Amino acid sequence: MANVAIVGATGAVGQEFLKILAERKFPVDELRLLATQRSAGKQIAWHGRVIEVQETTHDSFKGIDIALFAGGSVSTEYARSAVESGAVVIDNSSAFRMDPDVPLIVPEVNPEDVAWHKGIIANPNCSTIIMVVALKPILDLAGIKRIVVSTYQAVSGAGREGIEELEAQVRAWTKDEEIINKVFPYQIAFNLVPRIDVFGEGDYTKEEWKMVKETQKIFHIPEMAVTATTVRVPVMRSHSESVNIETERKVSVEEIRQALAKAPGVVVIDDPAGDRYPMPLFAADTDEVYVGRIREDLSIEKGFNLWVVGDQIRKGAATNAVQIAELLVK
Repeated sequence: MANVAIVGATGAVGQEFLKILAERKFPVDELRLLATQRSAGKQIAWHGRVIEVQETTHDSFKGIDIALFAGGSVSTEYARSAVESGAVVIDNSSAFRMDPDVPLIVPEVNPEDVAWHKGIIANPNCSTIIMVVALKPILDLAGIKRIVVSTYQAVSGAGREGIEELEAQVRAWTKDEEIINKVFPYQIAFNLVPRIDVFGEGDYTKEEWKMVKETQKIFHIPEMAVTATTVRVPVMRSHSESVNIETERKVSVEEIRQALAKAPGVVVIDDPAGDRYPMPLFAADTDEVYVGRIREDLSIEKGFNLWVVGDQIRKGAATNAVQIAELLVK
């Protein structure tokens, strides 16, 4: 049994942590729910218990074995205090992902990296997690020389506010009222915004660089060629990705399909004749990564196209973190 703290317990990812800990029957002894001063005092029912939310402070982690951080600036403020109190931190923010002393883990891909943590383990970016779960079986089968990925990311990736903004804009559109945007740089209803997070080096966004650098780190191939374009789309939940790869070794589509079908955490839905393929509508509230539209890229000798979909709140965030915690308790 483990004493577990959830930092950011009242937010979208924090609430998903609670749900997944119960679903997966994680061996929780004490569960400590931490949030901002504004949320302190709230009562949350969980698994037959009623737990009062406490304000997060540097002294909140005494007696805690595993601290699940839901993300945000709170990680840089309190993660080190949690480690000093004896907890192992599993962090969902981007604060520690590229720290060479912090393992960046997707349990279906690189579970062995949990062995060298020094108190903090990073949960990768949601889009990265979804992609690498789908690509690991192909990497093992044929090697991967190059990855080109374009994402179609749901508004819930921007939190509850993103969902509320899309809903409000759709309502305003149906009533011919003014459409107001605050969360996204432009109207998201009936639109696509090809910019997630701020622009950085080479006019790539921070989200795009996360996919490049995190993939190289998780696969332990720093020279792997990866390029990304990340796009916000008017979908409530679950991210989709168009992934083009060039393999090191020539293999067939059927070999790739079979490798994916056997892989942990992957579901293949690839039936063009029956018009079946993954879609975010049906991936929502599940933990698997769905792969379809598997076909040769006819423009190069060892190229393939994949369509990949996953729930970015569950597998892309909370479920992945709880799976890491399961590696620790094992």
